[in-house]
Amino acid sequence: MLDVTAGYTISNMARPVPIGVSGEAQETVEVKHTLTAHHPHLPPVYSTPDMIRLMESACFHALQPYCDEGEITVGTAIHVEHRSASGIGTRIRARAELESFDGRFYTMRVTAHDDSQEIGRGTIGRAVVHVPSFVKRMQEKNRASNYPVAAGSGQPAKESER
Repeated sequence: MLDVTAGYTISNMARPVPIGVSGEAQETVEVKHTLTAHHPHLPPVYSTPDMIRLMESACFHALQPYCDEGEITVGTAIHVEHRSASGIGTRIRARAELESFDGRFYTMRVTAHDDSQEIGRGTIGRAVVHVPSFVKRMQEKNRASNYPVAAGSGQPAKESER
């Protein structure tokens, strides 16, 4: 059963996901979130990758309650504009809302605001994955490319584990 008509629910996760479900994430800009952290000659403003990371977190918070045990959603596509700069000490709030669904793929409408205005907007695609199966496929892929991964962790294997 699949219905993507606005206002209906969709069911490819453990529990039906209503269109419009939302999640939020927030943080205060620190030096580690700025362009300066990437290169000392760049200005100390909130970086686009950090804004997108926060938007991804909001997406995760929106969809995770609908996942089955062992499942998560992961990002598959990003279409985001960073429209305004924010400095150190500024509080950033990201919001994600489920806009549409196609199979196991979800499109989230995302925005980010600082204390005074919208600083970013766009869409982020997400897909449901079963973590143990996902890690197993990644390990097999890495074995084929001679890049070992520690069992169950998704992290590179130490020399002693290879």
